[in-house]
Amino acid sequence: MYNPEIETMDREEIASLQLERLKATVKRCEEKVPFYRKKLRDAGVSWKDIKALDDVEKLPFTTKSDLRDNYPFGMFAVPTRDIVRIHASSGTTGQPTVVGYTARDIDVWSELMARSIVVGMGEKTDIIQVAYGYGLFTGGLGFHYGVERLGASAIPISGGNTKRQIRVMVDLGTTILCCTPSYALFMAETAAEMGVDFKQLKLKSGIFGAEPWSDQMRDKVERLLNLSAFDIYGLSEVMGPGVSIECEQKKGLHIFEDAFLAEIINPESGKRLAVGEQGELVFTTLNKEGLPLLRYRTRDITSLDDTPCECGRTHVRMRRVRGRTDDMLIIRGVNVFPSQIESVLMEIEGVSPHYQLIVDREAGLDILEVQVEVSEEMFSDRIQGLEEWQDVIRGEIQSYLGIGVKVILVEPRSLARSEGKAVRVVDNREV
Repeated sequence: MYNPEIETMDREEIASLQLERLKATVKRCEEKVPFYRKKLRDAGVSWKDIKALDDVEKLPFTTKSDLRDNYPFGMFAVPTRDIVRIHASSGTTGQPTVVGYTARDIDVWSELMARSIVVGMGEKTDIIQVAYGYGLFTGGLGFHYGVERLGASAIPISGGNTKRQIRVMVDLGTTILCCTPSYALFMAETAAEMGVDFKQLKLKSGIFGAEPWSDQMRDKVERLLNLSAFDIYGLSEVMGPGVSIECEQKKGLHIFEDAFLAEIINPESGKRLAVGEQGELVFTTLNKEGLPLLRYRTRDITSLDDTPCECGRTHVRMRRVRGRTDDMLIIRGVNVFPSQIESVLMEIEGVSPHYQLIVDREAGLDILEVQVEVSEEMFSDRIQGLEEWQDVIRGEIQSYLGIGVKVILVEPRSLARSEGKAVRVVDNREV
């Protein structure tokens, strides 16, 4: 089942495997998907023109809009009778995107997830609590099948019912926790209220993803939950979780290059960037049957690193996602990502990991307000003390971003908690 040798192939072997699979994927798209047949023809390229990995630049991009425009099954490369699983996005910002998996796709996904869990300190003897949502969201079932493929014990608890989550950890001896990082912090908060000390539990690691998070937040998660926290990356259109994950070195997320070909492009021009340069992450799937994708624009901002990793794995690494091009705020001409503000807040003692950014426009000017919770001790201090802390935090953020912001300190537990992805930004300019 789990074959670690594929993750230590030399770079020439990886490139050869990727080229072979890239040709097959482009051929499949050209022959099986009318959308791609037309798009490739309009671009003047065919699978026969793919003779080297760099020829991927000849291929057209695919966007989320393409998936929405072909809703629900127009992008599938097989008839629906061969689709054994359907997942979909929430559709909260438009038409949902629908993804389909053949039996072989599910098998490949299960294998990649098993490999991911092993990278995150998992083994057959572990009891793994899957607190990602089960349903149309890919997180819960993706992890579940990976745990079972590994041969470990899965606790399919899904998200929510946080006090029960804590009791399950205590009673069943959970060793690995899988959820979003923001929900992990909420669990830590709830456990403290219940009088549960994570140092007394059996947790050894946590595999956290589905939202950007900073190294500073990682430090807080590890300290509060008493575990080693690993960042995992994926997106439903490409597969789901298990596209890449950090190893124990935590110096970038190893991309499973036997399944995905990664590029970094300039998000404005579409020009391909060199390894090490920061831009938008683009993926081409290399072994998907149901929904193969050519040069899918993820909107995630990161960079690639192909230098050798101390863990011995040779697959290229992606840096932690800094943010998304569609989540990026432009405040008076300055690009601002929520993760930048988070990294500043996490360095300030007495500030909680719960915050929200409110954007308004007053008299034609953009105003960024940072609402951040403070500790019980800080909030119980006199008002003058809070005002002084607001000035300190405002100064730190302004120094980092180079623009003026408004900081509002709010009482503990006053900001909404999320059992899934945290809502960090409220942009009232669009209302």
